[in-house]
Amino acid sequence: MSLEKVLSISGKPGLYKLIAQTRGGFVAESLLDKKRISVGIQTNVSVLSEIAIYTLTEEIPLKEVFKKIKVKENGQPTSVKAKDNKDTLEEYFFDVLPDYDEDRVYVSDIKKVIQWYNLLHQHDMLSFLDDSDEVQKLDEEE
Repeated sequence: MSLEKVLSISGKPGLYKLIAQTRGGFVAESLLDKKRISVGIQTNVSVLSEIAIYTLTEEIPLKEVFKKIKVKENGQPTSVKAKDNKDTLEEYFFDVLPDYDEDRVYVSDIKKVIQWYNLLHQHDMLSFLDDSDEVQKLDEEE
């Protein structure tokens, strides 16, 4: 599954998988407890594929940040937890993305990225990080 179907819903914990669209919004399934909820169009929703992290030169898509974390952790969950202290989180994120913009990327953002990566890892949903490179290479060869 790609990040196009993974959502973050404002005011709700964790991540959600898009199940179906309805006239007044959509149905999503929680990755935490597998419960389905109906979400109205007025609710603030972010699709993970459209989220980017600020660096000093550009914005890096969240997918690329996840790739860097996966490489750093050798495909395992992160060595830090979202509840670790501010300095530990910032130091970890600096290792992952050395040129991230410290003025525009807050500790709360770093916590979310770590939580999301671990949640996707827990549900074996990080395979898209490997597959997209292969597809891109095949496209370039043709």
